[in-house]
Amino acid sequence: MPASASAPARASAIPTAAAARGWRVLVVDGDEDVQTAAQAGLQGLVLFGAPVTLLQARTEARARAVLRQQRDLAVVLLGMDAPHTGFGLVEFLREGLALQHTRIVLRTEQSAPALEQLLRYDIADCRSKAELAPPRLQATVAAALRAYEQLCNAEASRRSLERIVQSGTALLEQTSLQAFAGAVIAQLAAVLDVPEEGMLCLRDARAAAQEGGQVLAAAGRFAGLAGQPLQALPASRAAQLLQRALAQGANVYGAQGGVALYMGRRDGQDMAVYVQAPRLRSTADRQLLDVFCANLRTLRHNRDLLERLHQSAYFDTQVGLPNRAHFIEKVDACARRGARHHVLALLDIDDFSAANDVMGHRFGDRLLAAVARRLAEALAPGVLLARVGPDTFGALGTTRQVVPQRLLECVRQPVLVDGVPHKVTLTCGHVLLPHAVEAGADLVKDATIALKRAKRDHRGQDLRYAEQMGAEARDRALLLSELRAAIDDARLYLVYQPQRDLRTGALVGLEALLRWRTEDGRVVPPDRFIPVAEHSGLIVPLGQWVLAMACTTMRQMLDAGCAPGRMAVNVSVAQLRDPGFFDTVRAALADHGLQGRHLELEITESVAVLPTQLLEATLSVLRAEGITIAIDDFGTGYSSLSYLERLPLDRIKIDRGFVRQLREAQGARIAETVTQLGRKLGLQVLAEGIEDAATWQALVDMGCHEGQGYHIARPMEREALLAWLQREAAAEPAVA
Repeated sequence: MPASASAPARASAIPTAAAARGWRVLVVDGDEDVQTAAQAGLQGLVLFGAPVTLLQARTEARARAVLRQQRDLAVVLLGMDAPHTGFGLVEFLREGLALQHTRIVLRTEQSAPALEQLLRYDIADCRSKAELAPPRLQATVAAALRAYEQLCNAEASRRSLERIVQSGTALLEQTSLQAFAGAVIAQLAAVLDVPEEGMLCLRDARAAAQEGGQVLAAAGRFAGLAGQPLQALPASRAAQLLQRALAQGANVYGAQGGVALYMGRRDGQDMAVYVQAPRLRSTADRQLLDVFCANLRTLRHNRDLLERLHQSAYFDTQVGLPNRAHFIEKVDACARRGARHHVLALLDIDDFSAANDVMGHRFGDRLLAAVARRLAEALAPGVLLARVGPDTFGALGTTRQVVPQRLLECVRQPVLVDGVPHKVTLTCGHVLLPHAVEAGADLVKDATIALKRAKRDHRGQDLRYAEQMGAEARDRALLLSELRAAIDDARLYLVYQPQRDLRTGALVGLEALLRWRTEDGRVVPPDRFIPVAEHSGLIVPLGQWVLAMACTTMRQMLDAGCAPGRMAVNVSVAQLRDPGFFDTVRAALADHGLQGRHLELEITESVAVLPTQLLEATLSVLRAEGITIAIDDFGTGYSSLSYLERLPLDRIKIDRGFVRQLREAQGARIAETVTQLGRKLGLQVLAEGIEDAATWQALVDMGCHEGQGYHIARPMEREALLAWLQREAAAEPAVA
């Protein structure tokens, strides 16, 4: 089994029926490279404890034939660039064959299909050929299989519940034992297609056999016998058969007709039911009644079955709260009845995933339960509190009952986990229920948008949903689609900005900066697309590409004899959280014949969201390789000075906003403070955004070591940079 499949295989503890038989994956693509990659990545692969069966088709006609024969396909990887292949095949799969759960991944080298098409046909993902190398392909298929398995599980649960309800609705709706007994007689008569004539008897199992028991319910000509002892009934075939069934603990069929079914023992009581019916001669008839009896026996022993199923479907036993499905239903009901002055709030535990990874899942489970208790204590009785996500809770109530700020403050005091205090914070997004009727799922989606915005810009605070947030969310989705296309079309590139020693003017380094130029020549600002890349997970492979390109440029400069001391590359929180990040950096250096001293990694204060131990360990092993670490845009984030002091850093970068203030009266205080702080901590200090000689001199006077900005040099693409460096080498060193 390939090593790459081992982790996903452990992820699913309970495989579906589909998984038990194996996963069928169909690759439809006329590109032989894709088919070869599929064979290399998927043949012999085992995911989630089941083997992957690879099916291949190079034309749409062949694909349709396979689809007709193989109806239990888990994943279809469809090349949209293959001859005569397109959404016609997708429509055939979804609508012609009604394969609604099969996950579809599109392979296209063109721009991503329109969002309307992706939603209409429930497309799981879009990938380029470059993203379908065996390791990436395995990850893509694993994610699609997980989604397929979840859909199958949900459908199986729905069908099972439906069958249970349909088979015993009349019985399980009864609120008393007497009503249940009467419904049993009616159902048995309906199965046998005979009049409702019979009686049901209950007997204490500890009583003597001759006592017979008591008639609990009766119908037809036996109706007057309800409530009487069985042994007091007039001698009849019905009484005899009931007594025999209770005594033997088995079904009894009368030679002259009539049947008494033994329904088992529960709570120390035996139960049997008699119905007047013609003699049952065939084995099939008796087997039918045996099945019916077994079902009734199960219903009797599990009269609370529906309640437990409902509890399982709508309740989270881990924290003792209703789950997302229950929450959405209640929100939906509340919105549809036009409830006024109600608020829906979502509260997310900050940095829960990192704490869960470092401290273990047992700790995470206890932390969730502790936070749930705090929230429940902070809410008034009657307010709905539910767990709606892995680390997210939902609250629904009136505006007086659900006050987001009060909920955030309920964890101000550390929560106890196994008796140990643990400091946590919450972030909240909320939405006021509108006067107009709106679906509960849509309202939860709106609150989720507000929560994500709060997590991004107002961590630890509350944010109310506004209409423009929904529009911005749609814009981000569109930008992500365009970014994927830009990566596929190689429209992203690097520019490099020189860094100088402010005292001597010597060139000391370069910073690699990522840029995106659209097809029409428009430049998309990094502060627009980089957050989208980080949120979507694209930043990890994108960051690997940036690192490789920067190392390539450094190698070219070294070979040309004009290289500065270091190349600085920005690193995101997502990259630092990636377990393979250190190996990626080492490989990039080794592939280009570079040493650690040639590379500097720039992090921002947002790394404070990572557990301190994890961050310290990661940065320490990087520095052990000779790589220097700089903290970028210092003073614009939210890290504490003690946090800064513990990190293994080499350089602080003063944000350009503080440098720009040097032109104003009293504007130098922050820059001076950062410079003094850096010097006291033994760190080099570099100022960004130097745009004139006066600013350069002011920074020199306050003791700042290095700088970059338009006054020194603008960011340049590789060819322009090499020419600039050669001119620099030929000229005398610049002097401030």
